[in-house]
Amino acid sequence: MAYLMPAETAPQDRIWMAFPVARTYGEAETDFEAARATWAAVANAIVDVEPVTMLVDPSERDQATRLLSSAVDVEYVHLNDGWIRDIGPTFVHADDGSVAAVTWTFNGWGRPVEHPHSHDALVARTVAGLAGVPIVESSLVNEGGGIHVDGRGTVLATRTVQLDPMRNPRLTAADVEAEFARTLGATDVIWFGRGLTGDYGPAGTKGHVDICVTLPSPGRALVHTQHDPEHPDHILSQEFRRSLEYHRSDWDIVELPAPRTLTDAHGFNDWSYVNHLVVGGEGSDSAVIACSFGDPNDEAAQEILADVYPGRRVLAVDARPIFDRGGGIHCITQQQPTARR
Repeated sequence: MAYLMPAETAPQDRIWMAFPVARTYGEAETDFEAARATWAAVANAIVDVEPVTMLVDPSERDQATRLLSSAVDVEYVHLNDGWIRDIGPTFVHADDGSVAAVTWTFNGWGRPVEHPHSHDALVARTVAGLAGVPIVESSLVNEGGGIHVDGRGTVLATRTVQLDPMRNPRLTAADVEAEFARTLGATDVIWFGRGLTGDYGPAGTKGHVDICVTLPSPGRALVHTQHDPEHPDHILSQEFRRSLEYHRSDWDIVELPAPRTLTDAHGFNDWSYVNHLVVGGEGSDSAVIACSFGDPNDEAAQEILADVYPGRRVLAVDARPIFDRGGGIHCITQQQPTARR
C-alpha cells in the first residue's frame, strides 16, 4: 500500500485537539486559566467551520465542560499534555483514496526525563481508533510539528529534530527520507539546519519546522522573517530562504514578518504567524485560524494570510498563552483529511 500526506488545504472531516493538563505545568489554577481559555478559544473558533474532537484528561473534565462550546465533541483520555500535533497521528491518504493514520514513535521531544509522556505515547493509536482508520506504524521518533508538506511529495524537516541523537541516534538523513517516502509519500525532502532560537529552551521541541516555514500551495513557501537584527532569528530566517532557493530556484517565497515584540518572560521569543491552521474546504466555508500576539504586526500578518489563502476567512486568536508553554495554534491541532472518492 502506498500513502501520501495531503496538503493542509485539502478537504477535511475533522480537527483533533487535546485539552491542556494543569498538573503537567505545576501552575496554580488561576495561573493556568489563560491556557485553558486559549485552547478552548481555538476549538470554539474552528467548530463554527468544521467538526472538532477534543481529548480531555479526566482531571480537566469540569474545566473543559465550562469553557468548550457544546458543539465540540469530547472524548475522555488520559493525557500528559495538550500538543495533539505531536502526540497524535499524522493522517494520510492510501492509494485507494481512503484515510490512514501514521503513528510515529513519541519520546517527549527527545527529552524523556524532563517531559513525562507515558499517556501521550499512546494517544496516536487512540485517535486512530476513534477515527476508525487503519494504522501505519512507524518506529521513527518524530512529531507532526516536525514536518510540513505540499501534498505532492515535498516534505520540510529540520536536522535537529529527526536527526536528534536523543530521538533517532542511529539514523541518517537517507534513513529518515526513506521512512518519509514510505509513510508520507515523500519524493523530495528539504532539510533546514535548525529551527527558531526560542524553540531550544526548556519547553521547546529543538527545532520544529511548523513555526519556521509552511507550504500554502505547491511551489509557494511562507517564511517566518525576522527583520530586526537584534533578534538571533534574523539570521536564521535568511537561512530558511537560502535553503529553499538552494534546493529549487523557482520558489514563490512570501515573507511573513515576525512580531515586532522581540522578547517574552523567557528571553528572545519564537512567536510566529507561520504557526496557523487551515480549516474547512475551499471558499466561504473555510478559514485560517491565525496566531495574534497583541503586536503591531498582527494586522499585516493577517492580511498576508488572507492573500495567500484566497476566499478563506482569517480568524485570529491570541496565542501568547500557547507560546508561553512551547508552541502555537498549529501545534495544538491536527487535521483529519476527507477520503478521496
